Amino acid sequence: MKKALVVLSALLACGALFAQGQKESTATTPAPAGVPGYDDALVSAAKAEGELVVYGSCEEEYLNAACDNFEKLFGIKVSRQRLSTGEVQAKIEEEKGNPSADVFFGGTTDPYNILASEGLLERYDAKNASHITKPVYKQKDNLWYGIYTGILGFMYNKDELARRNLEPPKDWADLTDPKYKGLIWMSNYNTAGTAKLILNTVIQKYGHDEGIKYLVALDKNIEVYTKSGSGPSKNVGIGECTIGIGFLHDGIYQIVDNGYANIGLVIPSSGTSCEIGATAMFKGAKHPNAAKLWLEYALSPDCVNQAKNFGSYQFLVIDNAEQPKQATEFGLDPNNVMDYDFDDATKNTKQYISDIMTALANSGADLNEGRLQVK
Repeated sequence: MKKALVVLSALLACGALFAQGQKESTATTPAPAGVPGYDDALVSAAKAEGELVVYGSCEEEYLNAACDNFEKLFGIKVSRQRLSTGEVQAKIEEEKGNPSADVFFGGTTDPYNILASEGLLERYDAKNASHITKPVYKQKDNLWYGIYTGILGFMYNKDELARRNLEPPKDWADLTDPKYKGLIWMSNYNTAGTAKLILNTVIQKYGHDEGIKYLVALDKNIEVYTKSGSGPSKNVGIGECTIGIGFLHDGIYQIVDNGYANIGLVIPSSGTSCEIGATAMFKGAKHPNAAKLWLEYALSPDCVNQAKNFGSYQFLVIDNAEQPKQATEFGLDPNNVMDYDFDDATKNTKQYISDIMTALANSGADLNEGRLQVK
């Protein structure tokens, strides 16, 4: 009996010590830390949803880096798909407020503005939007926010032009010269935001009728219309494309990251336009809090400072970001561009696409998929 009491006392003592240890451990273990720079309540609500779906129209390396870092910071699973801006626009329009993704990331803003005008983007007043450097870099009702800007221009293969004893084009008018027949690539008006920007830029420079005439004349020199805006740049260095129309930061990527020193860059002498790469939340997003957190993240150095590490050398449009030195090293200046009429582009891009496609068909242009790529 005495032995049993001793054992019982020992067990009670151990239990008391264990309970005390548990109490002390609970008291000294800190609460989970928040993520610096983000609202704790929004982070908690987003984490409760547990998932985010992103459609991205920036280059795939940057898209994956941005999504992976979001997962790391917040512990929220991110599904992502890289699509051209035209493809995203078509999907969201077809889904009519029941979107298969939560947010749109990257790509030119003409498709964003069309979706905004159709009521398919959700307003969110992002706190980090206070870092945006110019009013033009966001939609007036906070339906999209700019994250970067890039200059539209030409890139060319120096070796191929030298072999053909040709000078590079200096301006838009030069591109219609018959000496460049079959040497030029650009993107598809129906699928690429870059092509939509080219279309609107030309119409705003020359007027509607003269702009359409110019593009029909340009078509006679174009070998391929790629599905994505970066398609021409990916083929200039290897010589498959001799002259590409697109964003000059895509050419810089080919020079810096892929080692194609044979690529030359041209800013059109009579002026050009710039894209505003954006991000937005879709109306009816299934994970609204995660989508709002994404917008705060996309407007922060956590996201945009990664761009230059993954081949995206656009100018950043938030004041606390670290600008990629490569953009200025190649003489690009995002302030030296024409005043682009976003309102006209929003109202009329669909009509302009219809107009140019009709004009091309009437001119007898080859509009088969091998030339006008959709895949």
